[in-house]
Amino acid sequence: MTGSFLHEPPVSPRVQALYDDDLAGDGYIWSLSRLWAHQPETLKRLFELMSQAFTPSGLSFRQRGILVTAAASALGDSYCSLAWGGKLGTASDAATAAGVLNGSDAGLTDQEKAMAAWARKVATDPNATTPADIQALRDAGLDDGQIFAITSFVALRLAFSTINDSLGTQPDAQLALSVPQQVREAVTYGRPAAS
Repeated sequence: MTGSFLHEPPVSPRVQALYDDDLAGDGYIWSLSRLWAHQPETLKRLFELMSQAFTPSGLSFRQRGILVTAAASALGDSYCSLAWGGKLGTASDAATAAGVLNGSDAGLTDQEKAMAAWARKVATDPNATTPADIQALRDAGLDDGQIFAITSFVALRLAFSTINDSLGTQPDAQLALSVPQQVREAVTYGRPAAS
């Protein structure tokens, strides 16, 4: 089973390299990788672009995790919510990650709360943002360059999630079992994890 609506493509050297990276890092091939095996070079370039967009922000891995987790949960993307909720749980703690996933933002600083709120607005209704939303980010200590960087990063993450979700990618059972229970219990939306 591929874990998505598409059949797995034939294995080429690039596809095998994608699978080998998963096996070396996690011991199994992610459903996402089986999907993106249709265009492994696009996946590579998309991740490079995400990194390029985020790097000028100068923000931490924890802050990147907050942005992804807030946006993914607002979108209803269970796969990225589990993956990045787990990463955020490691960078902080499980309760903080669960708070971002459920929208309570417990355990976040004021700046992080502003960033999470912004990521959710970008994910759910970007046309409803206002100058006041930007001022809230400025008041939280972000400059305009950082605001542009995090907005670009979130938008690219949403493109990635939209492709995955539209094509039926199901979170891996191994992924769901690897995250803290609080994170797993907070992801009550999206596609269920594979059994």
